[in-house]
Amino acid sequence: MMAMALTLAASTALAQETPKTGGTLIYLEQQPHTVLYPPAGGFYPNGGILNQITDKLTYQNPKTLEIEPWIAERWEVNTDSTQYTFHLRPGVTFSDGTPLDAAAVALNFDTFGLGNKERNFPVSEVVNNYERSEVLDPLTVRFRFKAPSPGFLQGTSVIGSGLVAPATLKRNFAELGDAKLIIGSGPFVVESETLGTELALKAREDYAWGPAKLGHQGRPFLDAIRYVIVPEDGVRIGALTAGQGDVVRQIQAYDEDGLTSQGFTIAAPSTRGVNNSIVFRPDNPLVADAKVRRALLHGTDRQAIVQTLFSKNYPLATSVIASTALGYVDLSDKLGFDAAKAASLLDEAGWKVGASGLRERDGQRLELTAYESLPQPQNKAALQLVAQQWGTLGVKLNVLGGDAGSAVADNLDPAKTAVSPAMVGRADPDVLKSQYYPKNRNVLLQTGGVSGKVKSFRDDKLNGLLEGIAAETDPEKRLALAGDVQRYVVDEAYAIPIFEEPQVYGSAPYVKGLAFEAVGRPSFYGVWLDK
Repeated sequence: MMAMALTLAASTALAQETPKTGGTLIYLEQQPHTVLYPPAGGFYPNGGILNQITDKLTYQNPKTLEIEPWIAERWEVNTDSTQYTFHLRPGVTFSDGTPLDAAAVALNFDTFGLGNKERNFPVSEVVNNYERSEVLDPLTVRFRFKAPSPGFLQGTSVIGSGLVAPATLKRNFAELGDAKLIIGSGPFVVESETLGTELALKAREDYAWGPAKLGHQGRPFLDAIRYVIVPEDGVRIGALTAGQGDVVRQIQAYDEDGLTSQGFTIAAPSTRGVNNSIVFRPDNPLVADAKVRRALLHGTDRQAIVQTLFSKNYPLATSVIASTALGYVDLSDKLGFDAAKAASLLDEAGWKVGASGLRERDGQRLELTAYESLPQPQNKAALQLVAQQWGTLGVKLNVLGGDAGSAVADNLDPAKTAVSPAMVGRADPDVLKSQYYPKNRNVLLQTGGVSGKVKSFRDDKLNGLLEGIAAETDPEKRLALAGDVQRYVVDEAYAIPIFEEPQVYGSAPYVKGLAFEAVGRPSFYGVWLDK
């Protein structure tokens, strides 16, 4: 009898976990999306939409980080990583009915890899050394590169490589803030949009091509998703606990325990990339001296910041990139807090404490400015703690609101913002190039990048190392180069890594099957509602 009871109990448990089809998921987002051209999808509100409406050539398993088949059934890469050939899954279509064939894939990557000046499409930061595509037959496409591009295979799996229909690529970049114009092949399609407020997606009934190794291949279980923009943290939490929302992004650390105690689920997937950091702009003469930057690095009590503001989901950074990232090197011994050493370095650099209590040199005060980064968790509070710590050294840090009208322009001017918060997620060593290279994010503001305000700063040694990562075909040597970049960035004190940034979500207990890609963006394809 007992054996029969156990069998019945197990059968009942399995039955309870059988996904139910139907229902609308209400997803509460902190910020509205900006632009949905896939290579601009790195902003998490953008990626949270693109992940539902586009597919990728390949799928990066978020647990193993292995690259698995998706729209591409298989592929070949030549020995020097200058040629990639993909064999596509038959029968895949975009939501407008056009085929997702080799010609469409070629057009996508020609646009991503080369950009399009006429339509203002920038070159994707995940596609290096791209030359051209070749359509070999309707389901086979080959890409050629001017130099080795070992990160390209992983690059075909990321949010920035979501495949869109030719009709979308005929639009201009400025138009693609309109989600209705993004025609993908994904499990959901855009139904309606109230710009800046709400977005409605509906299930694509004929969807039948999920990532090959997932058990689920057909249409999503959900009928629809409603994205509702709720900027205030407390209002998002209140909506979740009141049953007015099902999943919430950007749960602050101080709300985690309250939610879990009420039976809600907290998920904090790692972004596996460049850690949440403070970076310097050495073109600004106040931080041009490495002694000053090193002083501020050692004058930052990172542990105190993490312990004061964050939870166990935010590990203290021990390098430039996360400990879960490919190529990570532990640099804890170079990142220690030492106020006496910091003061001594400032003295050596000629910055002496004046009558005002601030450090001065040649009649100028050591006064720096940074804007808060709205997407980063508790960033204003973190910068304010840094300001307090630097203040004890006689250095003033002005922290300005990220919603200020001048924030975007000032952040491109090293004379106005010598300091900036920064992070980026990607589960590949190329993430370092994305962050620091002049023609990518260029967070240090070197010459040759997007800012016309930089006068002279350029670090060719750093850029050479970053180019090496992008072109090195030997996996061990590539990881070694990633280690070299981490050491160099810390030795030059270009960045002060604070914590490994997760994306933190809260969900109701009846939300089942919530998953995340390798750098923490949600996937609602397998989600179902047990209510």
